[in-house]
Amino acid sequence: MAPDLQDIVEQAADLLRAPATLEDRDFHLVAYAAHGDTIDPVRMDSILHRRASETVRARFERHGIARATGPVRIPADTSLGQLGRLCLPVRWNNVTYGYLWLLDDKERITGTQATRAMPLCERAALLMARQARERDDLTWKVADLLSTHPETRTQAANDLTEAAAPETPLTVAVLRTPSPEPLNPWQLPHSVLTTLWQRDHVLVIPTATPTPATLDRARRLLEERNAPVQTGVYTPCPTLEDVHEGWLRARVAARTAAPGETRDWTTLGALRLLRTAGDEALTQTTQTPGIARLLQHPDLTETARTYLDLAGNVQQTAKALNIHRQTLYHRLHRIEDLTTLSLTNGQDRLTLHLSLTLTPHLKQDG
Repeated sequence: MAPDLQDIVEQAADLLRAPATLEDRDFHLVAYAAHGDTIDPVRMDSILHRRASETVRARFERHGIARATGPVRIPADTSLGQLGRLCLPVRWNNVTYGYLWLLDDKERITGTQATRAMPLCERAALLMARQARERDDLTWKVADLLSTHPETRTQAANDLTEAAAPETPLTVAVLRTPSPEPLNPWQLPHSVLTTLWQRDHVLVIPTATPTPATLDRARRLLEERNAPVQTGVYTPCPTLEDVHEGWLRARVAARTAAPGETRDWTTLGALRLLRTAGDEALTQTTQTPGIARLLQHPDLTETARTYLDLAGNVQQTAKALNIHRQTLYHRLHRIEDLTTLSLTNGQDRLTLHLSLTLTPHLKQDG
């Protein structure tokens, strides 16, 4: 959030003597200022969740605020505990960039007073328009870093060095959701470069920017839309020209992460093979007909995976699976019969372990 925008909101609250909130046109919170202790659930929810709900957005937009060129009064709704408020459109060059909201249930703000506040809205709109344009330009440049064309990546790296000069080495992060949910850029550090590419939210984080805090904030912004988030990280990424490879590695890490989990490329072990070949090729390479038969038996598959993960320790495997040792021995013989692999042979164990490690992350339709 730009300090200038915070200053504008505080000036508006002082001028109109009412609590003020600035949101962008997608109802993401940009800044807010208190004036007294007046609050209602809509304002509280916006501040806590950094955006208004879709229900609130739809209710307010029915009053024509997206097309309004002057103040719009929103009446109270006692059934929802919503106080009356005044909406001042934040517009520049006939484009609405956001809304300045004033809690004004008693309608103390006169038309003349609201008009005096409009220059503040114009100033805010100019700043938001400029920042939106800069972010859009940087977003396209970050997308170019992920291009398959080396010359495009080189040009984008040069342009971003001139425009943003991010401190290297970098961290490249990928946040994946089932659908490409919007990520509120106003709530991320200005130094973080972002883009949406092939359904991945890609973040390029400079050295001086705290990575865990940035990722936590980005994840929360997506999770607030009830979207499960898988996060992968690759670091250190030496230069902007290396971001393409960093993205490919970070997306593998995200692919293997559980919802709500962050996985680092450096911790993936054999799962790094997901970067080297397509799913069909890996399936053909790692799965024998016998292993395919094993995969049709979930209990035996889990037994084999646990046994191999625990380096063949029978006692620990039986304890982990909560079964008797004789039951485990019976299952191990069944596994050998199905796979035609010997669990006492190092190469056979490697083949089976590698297949079972990769299979949960491979598309089974080829």
